[in-house]
Amino acid sequence: MNDELSYFDAILQAQQEEMHRDQRVILIGEDISLYGATGLLKDLGPDRLRSTPISENSFCGMAVGAAITGLRPIVDLTIASFIYLAMDQLVQQAAKLRYLSGGQLKVPVVFRASMWHNGSNAAQHSDRPYPMLMNVPGLKVLAPATPADMKGLLKSAVRDDNPVVVFEDNDLWFRKGPVPRDPDWLVPLGRAATHREGSDITLVAISGTVPAALEAAEVLAGEGISVEVLDPRSLVPLDRDSVLRSVARTGRLAIVESAHRCNGAAAEIAAGIAEEGFAFLKQPIRRIATPDVPIPFSPALEKPLYPSCETIVQTLRKMQ
Repeated sequence: MNDELSYFDAILQAQQEEMHRDQRVILIGEDISLYGATGLLKDLGPDRLRSTPISENSFCGMAVGAAITGLRPIVDLTIASFIYLAMDQLVQQAAKLRYLSGGQLKVPVVFRASMWHNGSNAAQHSDRPYPMLMNVPGLKVLAPATPADMKGLLKSAVRDDNPVVVFEDNDLWFRKGPVPRDPDWLVPLGRAATHREGSDITLVAISGTVPAALEAAEVLAGEGISVEVLDPRSLVPLDRDSVLRSVARTGRLAIVESAHRCNGAAAEIAAGIAEEGFAFLKQPIRRIATPDVPIPFSPALEKPLYPSCETIVQTLRKMQ
């Protein structure tokens, strides 16, 4: 059985189910009682929900300490750019403690980070920093694009014994879709999803670019161009095999994401296919991403920076 839930409600439902399932799961964040946690407060009480001061380095460090001593914290960082303030805790502590302890310590902590853009949040609140965390051994990095994937991946992340960063795109928060009602339904990490099958071009779309990718595929279908739309869902671990199999059929690959072009997830996926699947390619790989500039406050300047249905269509037309 499925429920029709928004992406945001899928987050709340996943957290609530996991907190009821396992008494070790706690929620940590700034003013969580004001930002979507009120339903949890009634059931679980203040010892399971920790509202914190505006000090990301401190409460992320507290979460790492709680994780290695037996709890399973979910940390709500609110805005993805705030990750920068906690980089020491994520990179030097959470990601490395299991290795440094020879496997004696587990660090089962989840960091939620919402990517805000197209909202005039300006340069310090509009980054999509998941590519830099993909470069950190020991961290798992997720970027769900549908309500069902958000719920299933978030629940899998909570049950994982390693630190996981879950990036959510706030452009998706109020999009609805079917979500399994089963409280033990999980989406495995490291397995891509095919949203649309096609034979001419493989289009890998990451996080909030999935809706635009599907819209572009529909437009191009009317022109006789068949586009297969893949969503990695999990960036670390990354399902390279699914991308490779698709490219082996289509011979063409484009990757779209709203992160900056330089050293993005698109660059990593493109490099992997160039190494392992070069013989399949009929055209150069194309990346559709955000230019390497700070994000402006002005809506008129900000919106054109991000990939859209139009920019995807224009790029894929040139690949035929």
